[in-house]
Amino acid sequence: MNENKTDSKPAGAGKTNLGRREILKSLATLPVVGVLFYNVWKKLRRDALRKTNLLSDLVKEHKAPAVVSPKNSGKYLRIGIIGYGGRGQHLVRGAGFAAPDWVETAAANAKKNKLDKGFKTFMQQEDLNLSIVGVCDLFDLRAETGLAASKNEIRPGGKPIESAKRYKHYTEMLENDDIDAVIIATPDHWHAKIVIDAARAGKHVYCEKAMTRIFQDAIAVYDVVKETGIVFQLGHQNRQVESLDRAKEIVQQGLLGPINLVEVTTNRNSPWGAWVWTIHPEGNKRTIDWDTFQEPAPTKIPFGDEALKRFFRWRMWFDYGTGLSGDLFSHEFDAVNQVMELGVPKYVSASGGIYFYKDGRDVPDVFHATFEYPDKNLTLLYSATLSSNKNRGNIFMGHDATMQIGGAGDSNISGLIVTADSESTRYKERIESGIINTRYPIYSYTPGSKQIDGVTSATAKYFANKGLVYTYREGKRVDPTHLHIKDWVDSIRENRQPKCDIEVGFHESLACHMATESYLTGRRVEWDPVKRRIV
Repeated sequence: MNENKTDSKPAGAGKTNLGRREILKSLATLPVVGVLFYNVWKKLRRDALRKTNLLSDLVKEHKAPAVVSPKNSGKYLRIGIIGYGGRGQHLVRGAGFAAPDWVETAAANAKKNKLDKGFKTFMQQEDLNLSIVGVCDLFDLRAETGLAASKNEIRPGGKPIESAKRYKHYTEMLENDDIDAVIIATPDHWHAKIVIDAARAGKHVYCEKAMTRIFQDAIAVYDVVKETGIVFQLGHQNRQVESLDRAKEIVQQGLLGPINLVEVTTNRNSPWGAWVWTIHPEGNKRTIDWDTFQEPAPTKIPFGDEALKRFFRWRMWFDYGTGLSGDLFSHEFDAVNQVMELGVPKYVSASGGIYFYKDGRDVPDVFHATFEYPDKNLTLLYSATLSSNKNRGNIFMGHDATMQIGGAGDSNISGLIVTADSESTRYKERIESGIINTRYPIYSYTPGSKQIDGVTSATAKYFANKGLVYTYREGKRVDPTHLHIKDWVDSIRENRQPKCDIEVGFHESLACHMATESYLTGRRVEWDPVKRRIV
């Protein structure tokens, strides 16, 4: 490498304490040791210059959004929660209301482990100036927990302005004109009907993904949301993850060159990660409204042990859920769509099977799908297994560089690295001159702490690696779910569209349904945008 040329390029490269001449003079009387130390100094300086060269004209870094906006800004809102299971409880915490037992456990965990920031993160959330005034769940114990959360004074804003009323059926909640908006966190098979009814009742909607259980319902939901003009947010909290914003900037700046292949993955290896969830000991015919639960499901069964399994482990059956495609691939697709704005694929082919969990489920535990975008000269690959924890990350493969998001060990949780390609056109001169070594990243980004912050289970670590447990704003740890709820309520007040509105939600929903349709029929499927159907 031409050192004189390199010395003249980077800004600030000449601002060293000692020049070459001074170093040589000071070490002249130590011929062996002097040469050794000079060579070490020379290598360190060259490495620093390489880094300066790379960062000076590559990633143009932008300041992340602020953590909070002015407290209690905007119109006071009354919110209802429909479905207060695990995800519903997290969404309500994102809105600023936690059940007393969660608060007690989180506070105790924080005392035991200084890295466990769950309670602190919750209490530092912005007070969104709203109340949970309605709770609807088909399991009595969950409904009671939701009511307790609505009136719990240990929360970001202190004592709530109002508390919740229990509704046995969601339609009764929608009849209450005082309720401005609803959060829907039921199993997938209820999403479409509740969204449509809520929109027609004039309620704004936050709906947990997957948007719908079947393709036809996605069309119906899209049409009604557009017709009524409500503010709709689909529950992809990765829209708030800082590393994905950075990844989008990298792609938009063309640092990867033409991208023709993207690979996204899911790896889990625990019964919990495979949806074998706990059957509550107090779940029985008196505490569960089983008939209402299975009302939209294609298969009807009497209440009993099988019904209990299906109620608490519903993601294991296509009657109620969307399997690996709608449950887990949906996160990965939305992340790629956020970074590259892909839209709906033209063709999809999927395969897989039930190879590990022989427990009566009908959704696969191994799943692979190929999504083709001929107009973008791009293929998106998805690969998933529920019987291996191997963390592979998501990889964007460009002609000039490859970007990997996650999958590089716990030190890079929800972060990214960019590595130049040995045959790159853009970086050819820098590679040949030795400024870029293709064995090492030319750019890396790790938001916030390198610790997992109290996240310990394999399934929780999976979500942490995807950036779905927490993100960072101005160096502070923030729950992306809180940011996503905040984005929704801010959009209601400002009469604007949130980050995961019906348009991008529709893209995700169709991509997932096309993969499921291909898996179930054993053939490649195609999206017809004119007739709006899968063929």
